[in-house]
Amino acid sequence: MEEKDSFEKLKKVLSAVGKGLEVKTDSPNNYYLNTNKEVKGKEMFFGAVQIRKSYVAYHLFPVYTNPELLDELPNSLKKRMQGKSCFNFKKDITDEQLTGINELTKSAYNKFLEIGYIDA
Repeated sequence: MEEKDSFEKLKKVLSAVGKGLEVKTDSPNNYYLNTNKEVKGKEMFFGAVQIRKSYVAYHLFPVYTNPELLDELPNSLKKRMQGKSCFNFKKDITDEQLTGINELTKSAYNKFLEIGYIDA
């Protein structure tokens, strides 16, 4: 199943990001991370990978709050965007897309660290 392969690859990227993130859900079809800081009394969402009905969704909240993170995004990933901070993959993720997601996720983590939304 291609969705499961993409899910596992994307989960590996998200789970390797860094300290200061807390796993809220880790199931066979949903991996969900929050930062370890509260903003306005609520935990702040960082990212998630989820298997949906016909695709795999990769959510990266720092992109929503800091759209400049998308400036260097490869075209192969821009085509996968759904909304402002979600990427959908209907087929197996390509190496180019995986590299782009990995770089974007690291940049997003560093941005939230810089802003103070993550306490590493």
